[in-house]
Amino acid sequence: MNHLKLKPEQLSNRCDPNQFTFVTTEELPPMRGIIGQERAKQALRFGLNVTQKGYNIYVSGQWGTGRNSFVNMLAEEQAIKMPAPSDWLYVNNFKDTYHPLAIKIAHGQGKVFIKYVDRAIRFLRKGILEVFSSRDYENARQKLIEDYNVSTNEIIASLNDVAQNYNFMFTMTEKGIMSIPLQDGQPLNEEQYKSLSKEAYEGIVANSQRLNLETIDYFNKLRIEEDNLRIKMKSLDEQMVRHLVRFHLDAIRDKYKENEDVKQYLQLLEEDIVENLDNFKQEEPETDEQNPLAMLAVGSHNPEAFFERYRINLFVDNAELKSAPVVFESNPTYFNLAGSIEYQNEMGVMKTDFTMIRPGALHKANGGYLILLAKDILSNPYAWKSLKRSLLDEAVAIDSRISFSGALISQTIRPQPIPIDVKVIVIGDYYTYSVLSAYDEEFQKLFKVMADFDEDMSRNNENIEKFTRFISTKCQMENLGHFTSDAVALLVEHATRLADDQSKLTAHLKTLGDIIIESDAWAKYYKHDTVGVEHVKKALAERKHRADKFEENTMSFFEEGTYLLDVEGYKVGEINGLAVVGAGQYSFGKPSKITVSTYQGRQGIINIEREARTSGKIHDKGVMILTGYLGKMFAQDKPLALTASIVFEQLYSGVDGDSASSTELYALLSDLSGVPINQAIAVTGSVNQRGYIQPIGGINEKIEGYFKVCKMKGFNGEQGIIMPHQNVKNLMLDQEIVEAVSQGQFHIWAISHVDEGIEILTGKKAGKRTKSGGFERGSIYAYVDKRLKTLAMTPEEKAAKAKPKKLKVDELDAPKPPKKTPVKEPEPDETPDTDESDGDFDE
Repeated sequence: MNHLKLKPEQLSNRCDPNQFTFVTTEELPPMRGIIGQERAKQALRFGLNVTQKGYNIYVSGQWGTGRNSFVNMLAEEQAIKMPAPSDWLYVNNFKDTYHPLAIKIAHGQGKVFIKYVDRAIRFLRKGILEVFSSRDYENARQKLIEDYNVSTNEIIASLNDVAQNYNFMFTMTEKGIMSIPLQDGQPLNEEQYKSLSKEAYEGIVANSQRLNLETIDYFNKLRIEEDNLRIKMKSLDEQMVRHLVRFHLDAIRDKYKENEDVKQYLQLLEEDIVENLDNFKQEEPETDEQNPLAMLAVGSHNPEAFFERYRINLFVDNAELKSAPVVFESNPTYFNLAGSIEYQNEMGVMKTDFTMIRPGALHKANGGYLILLAKDILSNPYAWKSLKRSLLDEAVAIDSRISFSGALISQTIRPQPIPIDVKVIVIGDYYTYSVLSAYDEEFQKLFKVMADFDEDMSRNNENIEKFTRFISTKCQMENLGHFTSDAVALLVEHATRLADDQSKLTAHLKTLGDIIIESDAWAKYYKHDTVGVEHVKKALAERKHRADKFEENTMSFFEEGTYLLDVEGYKVGEINGLAVVGAGQYSFGKPSKITVSTYQGRQGIINIEREARTSGKIHDKGVMILTGYLGKMFAQDKPLALTASIVFEQLYSGVDGDSASSTELYALLSDLSGVPINQAIAVTGSVNQRGYIQPIGGINEKIEGYFKVCKMKGFNGEQGIIMPHQNVKNLMLDQEIVEAVSQGQFHIWAISHVDEGIEILTGKKAGKRTKSGGFERGSIYAYVDKRLKTLAMTPEEKAAKAKPKKLKVDELDAPKPPKKTPVKEPEPDETPDTDESDGDFDE
């Protein structure tokens, strides 16, 4: 089996420092961009260029691969080519204050427009006061009053003509027209009125009632005259002021004549000013703006409160932008995303208006790009639904949800939705993408582009060169000491180790960046200007030491003998398996003894871990596969009748994965055949029902874990591990193991089938099936087949086989000579059936 042993050069892929042309990374130019990730780059650029609805982007990849910074960089590159977006304003809807109006205005013009309107209102307040205090206005107003007085006097005279018939007269007072009873043609005074007899009083009341009925038409005429005066006075006010209002507002209209929203608002503003001229007739109160108590005392009775209706809310101001915006929202709550409405507490009651509407990230990114993290937006109530609704409607509607808090609200608003044209980029992992694709029917409509960031990249000259420039850039940006060529070579090797593939480099640049920083820290600690290979080794060792307490404790149990594990000798039904134990971001290999017991019965293979509920689904599947393999190999001519219990000894934390399925199979074959297994050899690898070995994960950690135990207990030249041949490319073992293999102290076999593994473990041939249906005499499978036949026999069959054969009397008296039967010569490749084998494993 020497041909299956791996050579030292197969155990890792070293990086030769001589391939680099630089002495330190200071000589290298900085790198902009990302290493590898060509697929993700193409998808991102495609998604950023498509402007149609629904082509938003989902970026999939692991944390630390540089996806966030790279997405931001590409978005900014694309945004520079695009124009800066327009500004947005919210203004009072004078016809319906519950629904404030949104105005889109040219980029940078929001503040300018507000300044124009504020100045116009300020001038109008002063100008309207001047108009109402002018002589022309007073003359016209006095003329209307005089005409009104003439008309009313004529009506009152007609009233008095009628009233004389009832001994009454009408006169004008401050409270209006009053009727006064007469006596002898003269108005009654108070004393006379009190001295009236009952009959006289009743006569006056009767005359008053008849007079009221007869003068109804006259009083109606008086009311009509009063209404006419009011209408004429208002018409006079409007006539005197409207040309002044138009003068100031037309100047603004001319500047924004192409903007229909502005023209509509200015028309509403003009009508509202003319409608509320009485508020303009009051002079501005002189209040101490520096004294908040004085302002509070004025409160809602402040005349200035009326003019808040003419303020303008600069909702989105893009004046500072030179191109399209790129917004990264790190806290995408509902309000931070879709905007909010603030409230003001007035005497314990919450109130608001259009000036308290605040923008969200969708408004700020309008016309550009919005970048979000999937885990953040999905963890915030309403945020994900609000985002989808906005993208589907291509508009953002701001809803007030403050009522859910239980606050007392007396006034709220529903602002006009703002149309949006924004490209949303959501960054997450592939699992989240799969869940959203499966369970959110709107997700695929809105996020039609998926950019998938790989966890690793090819280890070629181009990527190695970019990797070295990445180190140089990191050193320049973080003000670190530059790395020597041999230190860079070690980092390349570690990047390969993290990728678990000799032909790849990890794309987890965040982890590598941390190692670069820590290596520089050790260089500074030793007062070195450059970072050498010894500093990188120190950084890696210290990173491991900070997290390997659990591993140290585990290894001490092996050293003390608390964990029972043999690394020499031969035993039946026992084998050393390899597992990976995780402790946070650190994992290590831990060997475990696996034992098998087989006996008569029909329960099949019993997974003790499963029965104790410490086994995962994948491990259960691996154990079930063993039944399929045994049935395929040995139960074609007989039932598979056995009971076999399999267990990981001294394992209490549970087990999952199928990487021990081949190991369990070897122990099972050993117990069935009675052939012992070399305890110096540990095994890892998955197996299928045909006996082929399948690759597993964590191969480096598993080998290193067993190597440490063997080193602790002492090498005998036989120790080693059996692994799947597919995992050879994943080997990036520590140099100490490579040297041990070179010196013959440790061995590593890479196999492809169970037959190869069982032969290495037992030193006996596995056994080929003969033409007669059995297996080669003296082979492992021959012993297994015989044992399974015995286990499948019924008690009657066993008794019959054990009972000696009785001879007949005639046969005892006169034995006959044996018949001469021609002996068939065996074929060159055929060996006798093993039914005659005694089952011993001794040669």
